[in-house]
Amino acid sequence: MSRIYLNAFDMACVGHQSAGLWRHPEDQGHRYTDVKHWVELAKLLDESGFDALFLADVLGVYDVYNGSRDAAVADAAQVPVNDPTLAVSAMAAATERLGFGLTVSLTYEQPYLLARRLSTLDHLTDGRVAWNIVTSYLESAARNLGLDGQIPHDERYEIAEEYVDVCYKLWESSWEDDAVVRDAERGVFTDPAKVHDIGHKGRYFTVPGPHLCEPSPQRTPVLFQAGASPRGMKFAASHAEAVFVSGPSPKVVRKSVDRLRAAVAERGRDPRSVKIFTMLTPVVAETGELAQAKLREYQELVSVPGAFALFGGWTGVDLAELEVDEPLTYADSDANRSALASFTTADRAWTPRELAGFIGLGGRGPVIAGSPTEVADELERWVEEADVDGFNLAYVTTPGTFADFARLVVPELRRRGRVPEQTEPSTLRERLGFSSPRLAAPHPGAAYRR
Repeated sequence: MSRIYLNAFDMACVGHQSAGLWRHPEDQGHRYTDVKHWVELAKLLDESGFDALFLADVLGVYDVYNGSRDAAVADAAQVPVNDPTLAVSAMAAATERLGFGLTVSLTYEQPYLLARRLSTLDHLTDGRVAWNIVTSYLESAARNLGLDGQIPHDERYEIAEEYVDVCYKLWESSWEDDAVVRDAERGVFTDPAKVHDIGHKGRYFTVPGPHLCEPSPQRTPVLFQAGASPRGMKFAASHAEAVFVSGPSPKVVRKSVDRLRAAVAERGRDPRSVKIFTMLTPVVAETGELAQAKLREYQELVSVPGAFALFGGWTGVDLAELEVDEPLTYADSDANRSALASFTTADRAWTPRELAGFIGLGGRGPVIAGSPTEVADELERWVEEADVDGFNLAYVTTPGTFADFARLVVPELRRRGRVPEQTEPSTLRERLGFSSPRLAAPHPGAAYRR
């Protein structure tokens, strides 16, 4: 039986993927400003066998629906939202094994600064950090961060190519492994001859170097990516060690997975070396009947305007302008192309009315409601039919969805040999099945290693 990897999918906000469910009396999303909330969640995930807490992020508000941000603001649809990186040190201090996948946009931050922040977190977590590389898709973010408008989609990935090259040079080649000598007798903490300028001068960035940080346990954090557009997939095939895909069914997701694995192979990398995660939202109870009752209770709290606000932000499409029963069609935009493609090039036609019911719980991934065995069966079906390695599990209520899954489904997956018993602490890269804490050849970042 192949291993199934489990990430908890969350965000430093009130409501992430389930519009309106902050109103449920058991939801604790309003505690997102309390570091104790995050420490408690991390300990729950660490003790129950989750591999990582995957934190999404956006740098703007969802203001496409009805030409206004009001629906997103009223429903707390990913706003207010805090920086996802700042609670990681506290969570890491309270855990031993849990990894932390951090979404940080490269469009609005210099690589020299981001490389330092991620190296710092890799040190403070003992090598349990991943970077989810995104280029940002919100027009509102571009306007508030000094641009007249969104950088064109494919150009954002051209910037990303140079950006990660700069980071590889800083992480992999600037400091030699034995640069830090701590020689008190000679009065030398670091050997200057073993710290090197990177001398980067490119189209978008000039970074003479050196890196400000000594080598961290992983040097380069584990690299996640989520691009499903042709240009995004090309980038992922070159750089990603783990990829996040989404879609409403295994058949839809399998198309993306097959294209991605083929693209990875074309670049001389083992297609099985890239771990692929898809998003699901589990609603689990002791019996299937109880789970269905819980699902109906949740569905009654879904906010349609909140769901449409999320969809507008993801795709750039204002559903208020469309007939509620008219199927969606694909159109290029500079927003998140993979989101729109998953509903317009799928195995069925989606109307705005149907979308509200679907994305209102769990966003772009399906909801699986059932008993522990039924949910485990469905996860195994997705692994086999979609050829994925694991799941980003979204929540309906927090921490309730994660607690129910940990209590009911993880033991069943362990019984089936899909999730291991408690493992020894390691770096996140090793936890995901890689043989070393460091980038593996022929990853392009490894070519910079001295």
